[in-house]
Amino acid sequence: MAHIDYYLGTISTWSYLAGDRLEQIAAQHDATITYKPIDLMQLFPRTGGLAPAERHESRLDYRMQEIKRWRDRLGMEMNLRPAHFPVNMAPSSYAIIAAQEAGGGDIGALVRGFLRAVWAEDRDISDDEVIRDVLSASGFDPALTDKGLFVGAEQYGRNLEDAVAAGVFGSPFYIVRETGEKFWGQDRLDMLAEHLSGL
Repeated sequence: MAHIDYYLGTISTWSYLAGDRLEQIAAQHDATITYKPIDLMQLFPRTGGLAPAERHESRLDYRMQEIKRWRDRLGMEMNLRPAHFPVNMAPSSYAIIAAQEAGGGDIGALVRGFLRAVWAEDRDISDDEVIRDVLSASGFDPALTDKGLFVGAEQYGRNLEDAVAAGVFGSPFYIVRETGEKFWGQDRLDMLAEHLSGL
C-alpha cells in the first residue's frame, strides 16, 4: 500500500483548486494520506521563494491569469480576491493536526472546508467560530479548536522542518513515501496517479 505525504497551506490557492482529486486518486490506488499543514510564509524564504505580496508584478499578473484559467477549467466557485487573504494559517493548521490525531471525521473534507472557506466563502479561518464550524461540518469534535492547541502547535513546527528536509517548496506538494517521488502542484495530480499505478 502506497502512502502519500501531503504538504499544504490552508490558504493555498492551488490546494483549493486541487479539490478532492487527491482523495479520489488515493482511493483508486488503495493509498493512504498524511496531511501536513505548513506555514508557507516561513517555507518560501527558506527554500528560495517569495510570498505572493513580494513577487514581481509580472509574476502576480501571470498568477492571476493562471488562477482564472484553472478555476474555469475545473468549474470551481472562487473569489479571486478573498476578503481574508492572507490570514494566519496556524489556528486552522492546528485544528487539522489535532483532528487527524483524534480521528472520527473526514480529514480530507476538513482540509477542503478550510480552503473553501477562504476561496469561496470569504470566511476568516483564523477565527475560532469558523474553525469550530468547519470541524463540525467534517464530522469532528468542534472542541478540538481548543483541546488540540498544544499538540497542533508542536506538530506544525515539525511539519515545516520535515518539509524543508524533504525538499518541499510550495503547496500543494505530494511525496510518495515508498519511492520518494515528488509532485508539486494540483496540475501534477495526473502524474501522481500514473506513478501510483506503477507501484
